[in-house]
Amino acid sequence: MIRHFDEQLDELRRRLVLMGSFAEAMIRLAVRALVERDETHSAEVFRKEEEVNELQIEVDDRAIKLTALQQPVASDVRFLFMSSRIATELERIADQAVNVCQNVHHALLAPPLRPIIDLPLMADIAERMVRESLESLTRRDVGLAEHVLEEERKVDAYKEKIFRELLTYMMADPGTIPRALALILISRNLERVADHATNVAEEVIFLVQGRDIRHRHDEKLRGAEGAEGSGGGGGSVGK
Repeated sequence: MIRHFDEQLDELRRRLVLMGSFAEAMIRLAVRALVERDETHSAEVFRKEEEVNELQIEVDDRAIKLTALQQPVASDVRFLFMSSRIATELERIADQAVNVCQNVHHALLAPPLRPIIDLPLMADIAERMVRESLESLTRRDVGLAEHVLEEERKVDAYKEKIFRELLTYMMADPGTIPRALALILISRNLERVADHATNVAEEVIFLVQGRDIRHRHDEKLRGAEGAEGSGGGGGSVGK
């Protein structure tokens, strides 16, 4: 009976990893649509969203049934509870990939505004954060989860850099505003992907150590940003 329950927990964990792999692929395809100026990639993103939604329902259903029928011990109850929360974060990552595709459509209505360099780099980090947050879950690796939290600052820095650069385009030529806004929104979508990956990593830390660091992590980031702001040096937009 115990072995069967453990197998069911393992299967639930595999469902979460599958959700994560779909969400990760969706981010990659959405950014390819932008870089290659090819919206056929978006169709695959929309198709995968349906699979992610179905998996979320399945994960929630499995977690509820296992909790109700198996009378799990405290550590397993925590995993079952976390599973539903992690599935929600992964579903929201998939939603952000769809949002990227929608903004890509507007960005491609006119010739390229500028070389697309920073957005793919930002997407690579966000995508890796999703992958590593799920790896930290399967390996119960708090160190890897904490690394995901640290990577969030890189994504935030890219978002600010992209915004500043595109603002200069919009100020110089109002005709660029629709394209620039679409690219800014894509950077915000990617930032949200990173936020959700961070939330998954925080859930893993709570699962393994029983340590709730959600608000403390936010405060630490704000403190670090404040310290950098007081240091004086502003980065060059033109690099």
